[in-house]
Amino acid sequence: MSGLGRLLPVAARLSRASLVATFAAALVLGPSSIGVAADDAPHGQVRAAEQRLLGSDDEAARLAACQPFTREIAGEGAVEGSFDASLAKAGVPAAVSLEARRALATAVDLGREVAIGDRFYVRFQQAFTAAGAPIGVAHLLWAELVTTARGPVAVHRFRPPGGVERFWLANGEAAMAPSMRLPLDAVTVSSAFGMRADPFDQPPPSKSIGRRAPMGGPDQPASGVSGKGSAINVSTSLGIAMGLAPLPGLKAPPRGFPAVFMHEGIDLAAPTGTPIYAASDGIVVGATVNGGYGNWIRIDHPRKLSTVYGHLSEFAPGIKEGVQISQGELIGFVGNTGHSTGSHLHFEILSGGKAVDPLSYPEIKREQLHGADLRRFREQVQRARAERDREMALARVLTH
Repeated sequence: MSGLGRLLPVAARLSRASLVATFAAALVLGPSSIGVAADDAPHGQVRAAEQRLLGSDDEAARLAACQPFTREIAGEGAVEGSFDASLAKAGVPAAVSLEARRALATAVDLGREVAIGDRFYVRFQQAFTAAGAPIGVAHLLWAELVTTARGPVAVHRFRPPGGVERFWLANGEAAMAPSMRLPLDAVTVSSAFGMRADPFDQPPPSKSIGRRAPMGGPDQPASGVSGKGSAINVSTSLGIAMGLAPLPGLKAPPRGFPAVFMHEGIDLAAPTGTPIYAASDGIVVGATVNGGYGNWIRIDHPRKLSTVYGHLSEFAPGIKEGVQISQGELIGFVGNTGHSTGSHLHFEILSGGKAVDPLSYPEIKREQLHGADLRRFREQVQRARAERDREMALARVLTH
């Protein structure tokens, strides 16, 4: 009879505890000792066998102790040397440092506006093993940079209900560059989009009157006066002083005054030689002299969008038809060529071939939280700041 066969009659007469001990004794002493009482077996050996059969009493506790856990960690300090080196010195992991730089760079020029002595605060989440070793990739929760040049700038991770988790500036604007930007770093609008009596930025009367200027541009009504009935746009004082915009309040062209035209772009006043940057990724489809535009560039972008740049003093090296361009890439320099009486850039956005106002075009603005989402975000920001302030106050008490 097998060992198990000899064990069954014995097991039938034992309690559960004795049964376990008997099985353990069988494991320790072998089948030939089935009839030996469990208490006769070496206690340590029997106990070890019981644990192999039924598990240890503290097995659940030991298993829980092996589980990873997450912690929120803060790093803060003053900039000493480079911003990256300062973050590393404060114990901020490289992945978190990269997230912080990318988010903050949408509001601060980290190369020019961060100085020695500027302060930073970074809070991130990290997973650890039970032994305390970091595992996985840490991720940024929020960060604040206080610079002499810009004051405090903060970014917070937030997911609107049903939305995408991303970083947001404290005012509720998305901390990410819009898909389209204005072509100058410093924007001074001298003439807006709409009807105006100023002819300086228009192609001269020619055989093309009554037809659209080639490759984008203003519509030239055959009569020289718009029949759309729109009010003439409001000009800025700078545009008037420079002769780039008409006098305010003009409703119709008086006798002897130039005709009213639809100004299908905006004029951005800037000194000659100011760098001009591509508004978005695209392909250059024109870079040449183009009538009243003077030196002119057109770039086609995805989703049937195009941008037009006029009156350039010169093109950037390598800018020519067929060249692929990235957003923010240098394409030329502000000038006073073509029908222009002052140094400025004429800028248009064409959507499906139709001119739209660049200053109100949605893709040129950051996404903005509104309503309940904005309230929830502000509450999260307040909690985060309060927690930071409590921690820093406690740290001051402990160090004194």
